Amino acid sequence: MGRRRRKVVQVVRRSLPELYLCPKCGKNTVKATINKKKERVAVICSDCGLSTAYPLDTNMAEVDAYCLFVDAFYRGDAPEETVVE
Repeated sequence: MGRRRRKVVQVVRRSLPELYLCPKCGKNTVKATINKKKERVAVICSDCGLSTAYPLDTNMAEVDAYCLFVDAFYRGDAPEETVVE
């Protein structure tokens, strides 16, 4: 008699999305890009043109810049269209 085989449990690793929801137009078209040479983070909606840039902090990811962008938009601090460097 042999023993029963153990069932292999696969762990699904979730990754962060590349495109986020725009607070102005409601579409998944916001992309955050990090430029380490200029030490800036640019957040741009490719559909409505809403964009802004933030200085790069240590250990800052794209999702952190997106959260700053959304918080500033709902507070009313984010301008409608900002020239991104």
